[in-house]
Amino acid sequence: MHKKQNFLSVFLNGLIVENPTFVLMLGMCPTLGITTQAMNGVGMGLATTFVLVFSNLFISLLRNIIPEKVRIPSYIVIIASFVTLIDLMMQAFLPDLRASLGTYIPLITVNCIIFARAESYAAKNPPILSIADGLGMGLGFTCSITLLSCVRELFGSGTIFGLQMMPEAYQPMAVMNQVPGGFVTLGLMMIIVNFIRTAIQNKNTRKEAAA
Repeated sequence: MHKKQNFLSVFLNGLIVENPTFVLMLGMCPTLGITTQAMNGVGMGLATTFVLVFSNLFISLLRNIIPEKVRIPSYIVIIASFVTLIDLMMQAFLPDLRASLGTYIPLITVNCIIFARAESYAAKNPPILSIADGLGMGLGFTCSITLLSCVRELFGSGTIFGLQMMPEAYQPMAVMNQVPGGFVTLGLMMIIVNFIRTAIQNKNTRKEAAA
């Protein structure tokens, strides 16, 4: 029997239980490519969240109208439309951030997080729950890559959001601004996150057994 879903449970599922970065390991390209500065993590995460929420909403609304044979091209058109919109908005209002993120903004169109949620959730569920799914997954992605960005920026530049955090004598670790540093940092953070998740699950299991 499937557990009854509501807005909060679907939202928390994407934010914590099935976090796209630390649990599902989706969207690795921008996760490793742009997380050298905390602001990049926030910008990419919120842009992806915008696309996730609205593409989920429209795909859910049109799920009974889109023919099965053209569902993938239809998803691409919907997703690309919202990527274009957020790209133009960032060029108009946040040009420096847009320049820093570069081609990773247009590449949101083929981000596997977007396609995974469109195919596995939005195409099978009502609009409100699809919004919750997009919001949870998007903010889960935002939080995880922002955290990763903060760690890499701190050790790679001595700053967080451009503010000096390390002593002046600190020698930045250049590797943290490179892809290998991203792999190592992501791996260590995944170990910590999964350790915490396992501890919580074991605690809940013991409680249920005792009850």
